[in-house]
Amino acid sequence: MSRIGRHPIAVPAGVEVKIDGNTVTAKGPKGTLTGTVHKNMKVELDGAVITVTRPDDSNLNKSLHGLTRTLIANMVEGVDKGYSKELEVNGVGYRAAKQGKDLVLNIGYSHQVIMSEIDGITVDVPSPNKIIISGPDKQKVGQFAAEVREKRPPEPYKGKGIKYANEHIRRKEGKAGKGGK
Repeated sequence: MSRIGRHPIAVPAGVEVKIDGNTVTAKGPKGTLTGTVHKNMKVELDGAVITVTRPDDSNLNKSLHGLTRTLIANMVEGVDKGYSKELEVNGVGYRAAKQGKDLVLNIGYSHQVIMSEIDGITVDVPSPNKIIISGPDKQKVGQFAAEVREKRPPEPYKGKGIKYANEHIRRKEGKAGKGGK
């Protein structure tokens, strides 16, 4: 059996889960998320515990077992606690600001880079060099954070650019001068 797939998912107080055929809906204080599971997977709700089972040990079903359990667990945790990613903006003159629902980045280009918030995601800029992206959907939070970072990834020589707060940038040495004579 899948080591991850066989673990039950505990549903915390304040979170309501509905299972309708292949559709799982989780509703909690942070919002509502709906996901569709593969037709081979069987999802059951017993009180405050969700279990995912598979019909047989074929390679497809083994792969889907752990995936389905993880996706449902992420939905339950997202509507209960939510997810967030923290980004840092490093570089002289590089800064971020929030204007209405838009994230405005000054990151060394001749123009400002403007990114609009997507549904279900909130962007907060507590200081000019820090961006916090949060929301109940783990996939959307991670994707939007990756798109912001992609606008100016950190470079290895001076470390300028947008990086995750917990990311370590491997620094490179610059050009070596001519030695000797």
